[in-house]
Amino acid sequence: MEYKVTVATGTSEYSGTNNYIYLTLVGERGESERTVLDNPGLDFCRGAVDDYTVKSAADLGPLILVRLEKQRYWVEDNWFCRYVKVSVPGERCSYTFPCYRWLVGDKVVVELREGTAKKISDDTLPLERSHRTTELLERQKIYRWLAWAPGIPKCIDAKSEADLPQDVRFDNEKRSDFEGSLQYALLELSLKKLAIKFGKSWNDLDDFKRIFWKLRSPIAEYTMNHWKEDSFFGYQFLNGSNPRMITRCKELPSNFPVTGDMVQSSLIPTTTLKEELKKGNIFLIDHAVMDGIPANVIRDKAQHIAAPLCLLYEHPEKGLIPIAIQLEQKPDKDTPLFLPSDPPLAWLLAKMWVRHSEFQVFQLLSHLLRTHLVVEVICVATLRQLPAVHPIYKLLAPHLRYTLEINCRGRTQLLSPDGIFKRVVSTGGDGLLILAQREYKVLTYRSLQPKFDFLDRGVTKLRDYFYRDHSLMLWDVIQNFVSGIVSLYYKSDLEVEQDSEIQAWINDVAVEGFVDVPQFGLASELKTKEELITLLSVGIFTSTSQHAATNNGQFDWCAWVPNTPCTMRHPPPTDKDAVTMDLIMDTLPDISQSCVQMAITWHLGRAQPDAIPMGQYVEQYFTEPAALKVIDKFRKELKELEEDIIAQNEGLELQYLYLCPSRIENSITI
Repeated sequence: MEYKVTVATGTSEYSGTNNYIYLTLVGERGESERTVLDNPGLDFCRGAVDDYTVKSAADLGPLILVRLEKQRYWVEDNWFCRYVKVSVPGERCSYTFPCYRWLVGDKVVVELREGTAKKISDDTLPLERSHRTTELLERQKIYRWLAWAPGIPKCIDAKSEADLPQDVRFDNEKRSDFEGSLQYALLELSLKKLAIKFGKSWNDLDDFKRIFWKLRSPIAEYTMNHWKEDSFFGYQFLNGSNPRMITRCKELPSNFPVTGDMVQSSLIPTTTLKEELKKGNIFLIDHAVMDGIPANVIRDKAQHIAAPLCLLYEHPEKGLIPIAIQLEQKPDKDTPLFLPSDPPLAWLLAKMWVRHSEFQVFQLLSHLLRTHLVVEVICVATLRQLPAVHPIYKLLAPHLRYTLEINCRGRTQLLSPDGIFKRVVSTGGDGLLILAQREYKVLTYRSLQPKFDFLDRGVTKLRDYFYRDHSLMLWDVIQNFVSGIVSLYYKSDLEVEQDSEIQAWINDVAVEGFVDVPQFGLASELKTKEELITLLSVGIFTSTSQHAATNNGQFDWCAWVPNTPCTMRHPPPTDKDAVTMDLIMDTLPDISQSCVQMAITWHLGRAQPDAIPMGQYVEQYFTEPAALKVIDKFRKELKELEEDIIAQNEGLELQYLYLCPSRIENSITI
């Protein structure tokens, strides 16, 4: 028997190899000859798709595995294999063996299962069962849980990205771009002369334009021109970088002594605060999580933190506007209530303090904890408990690409004792961990599901809440897709309950990953298809849509530093009449801090050059026609959704496009 074998090498930089590659076919009736793959000329070049002939003394029967071996030739040279295809003599069909893995080292062996997705109950042969077991045992040695810090989700056991296996590392192009882009930002902005001015304040607000002339975006420019307006301030709670905090206010908190007379001038004349509360037109931003967080010390100068409450009113003509702000949780004589009728500079500074708290909450909680760290738990559990042939592994793998490396880099480069947060952010140092621990204690699985999140916050009827509308549309499309895939492989709830690998996976997620979170509410076993579909939908929604909503607008909303300051250098004002422009300038980030804020938000929020848009599966883990049909339907629905979003935005002065599927990455890569 002569089998035609096609081997595809990766397309990224350094994917090819000059080492020896051997291949053996393993079927139900035996193995082929161990064959060195060697054609005239160069084999296994970057992007190559090479054909070979592999001989066998007899018909191997249905093929189960392909065994690949790499041996050094002169120098060690890693190789990335995309897939292997095998054509059987006399048969029209061919077998596909997805790989998408690096072969690293000398005399390394990788065995690939045929591409049909199979649960453990679908494997009847001892070889199939033993392959699953061996693969998971090897992975569990490589991918281990680590408690990076107490009171937050567990993560991958790696001191830095250099400790990660090659299979979950950035491609070389991605690595070069990532490491060079921040330096590029500093150069592009011509900041080198400004960035060294530690502790020096800007002279006036217009001075911030000096770092705003090279890198810019339409929304960042709009922000620069409109940031002082109350309606724009309110709009950002709906569609800005942190759109998940606003809640309906049914009754005023006891620690927020706002009276109807105080805010009457902000309401329409024919109504009262009591009536508007009853109608559901009053909303609250409460940053109680910030109360008592220790502030950073930057270059021996203490920074400052507030824990504001902000009351907002959905005005029939002006939209969502702020009507009262208190900058601390405990009202007293040194914690005044700020109102729109106050001196303009006092009201402006109060709003800046709210936006400063928004920066901390969105970066560390909405963005880091609720997307990056949540998805890392799912990623580590998937690598530890699901073999590559499992349908749920195939479903999740594209949505976990690069997440482990970007999270490792975040821990070492952003959040570490000498990282960027410590250099320029008021919650840098001890504060960021305490903040994350507080949020983790109240984190719930329910809040990660958009339909419940909006319902529980009482914001289902808020006007112009595009983040809500687009999130719900995306959730429906994702859930339909996941349901389609799951239903191909699980015909009943009992099949879910009896899948020992899925039960080990959910146990790893709930018991190991989300350890010590009292209110999370995720069971450690899955009993129904619906429970499995919901959890998978949460994972994919969080790694795609939710991450895009909190990451992709960083530059737009934070580049104009006064709109969302990363730190404050003076404490919150206690006397409204004492607020001057000099005080505002001395409170806002200094020149150096402003430079870093602008550069880092561009670096993290920009579109990634190697981005894979949502639903575009470059690596084809599924090979069977039924699954590919479900994926095609998913892509079609995403395209229709994008058309709807673009149509909704037509004519809007400020467009909300972060949740266009073409602008959402398949996974958390930045």
